[in-house]
Amino acid sequence: MKPILKLYRGYANEQELIVMGHVFKPTNKKDYDFLSKKFKNASATINMFRIKTQTNADVYLEHNNEKIHTKTLNDGYFKFCIPLQQNEYGWVDYKVSIIYKDQKIESQESYNRPMEGDLGIISDIDDTFLVSYTKNPLKKIYHLLFKNVTKRKVFEDVVFHYQALSLAGRENKKERNTFFYVSSSEWNLYRFIIKFTEIHQLPKAVLLLKDIKTNLRQIFWSLKPERHNHKFEKIKHILEFYPHLQYVLLGDDSQEDVFLYEAICKIFPLSVKAVYIRQTGNSKKNRIIAVMDNIKTLNVSVYYFEHSAQAIEHSKSIGIIS
Repeated sequence: MKPILKLYRGYANEQELIVMGHVFKPTNKKDYDFLSKKFKNASATINMFRIKTQTNADVYLEHNNEKIHTKTLNDGYFKFCIPLQQNEYGWVDYKVSIIYKDQKIESQESYNRPMEGDLGIISDIDDTFLVSYTKNPLKKIYHLLFKNVTKRKVFEDVVFHYQALSLAGRENKKERNTFFYVSSSEWNLYRFIIKFTEIHQLPKAVLLLKDIKTNLRQIFWSLKPERHNHKFEKIKHILEFYPHLQYVLLGDDSQEDVFLYEAICKIFPLSVKAVYIRQTGNSKKNRIIAVMDNIKTLNVSVYYFEHSAQAIEHSKSIGIIS
């Protein structure tokens, strides 16, 4: 058995490159099988939360003809923040390796570097595009355990909206605006989320997720209400890292998205073009309406919608998409 090296999509601006991943201890457990059904899917999902991370492992990034060395943190996570020395834009490949018993274990991923004039689209995941039943914790856990990725549902028309935002303002359809999926889901679910977005042809995005969980007990923490300081800090970091972008923020009313987005709009009064909040219940919530009205006073377009087709029409009406 060998250690497992997993990389995540990175991102870069004009000066800095950020790439990250985890190193896991050798295991005989099989990786998550996207086609497993019911109890086999539950077992595979549980195994994603029973992983053992490798502390202080040596990790090497190959960049600009250099091999840059770092070590993993206590939870097996590593992150390279280094000066960028190249002129490529869009998605660019990178390589990271570890050494185990004199054998090189290498993996490749990509990072995104937006161009001047791009839109930045920041979206939540659960109940924003992935039907997750966040307001019903038992139902949420049931779908996580017993529904494999091919059986999970996306909201109607959300793909058309996201694809249109991806191409907004683009004459060359090969280029895309920059997407970030920021969630309170853990890094354990990274492959699941990537596969789900690929199945439904959602735009390729950088994912920023929550600290990894490493034992079975922690999976049931998902039953408890989440604190979302992590999401706020990640979103704030994105806007600081890319001050030249204009942003569209998408979330839902099942948790705290609108309050996070209100704070972001207050801190970055020139950066946010629009805020979209999905209605997840049978009716709109007065407290959400009040916050959306307040965001609107900051010269930000807002829309509280039940169906993505309505959000598409609103995006057309304010000129974000054509």
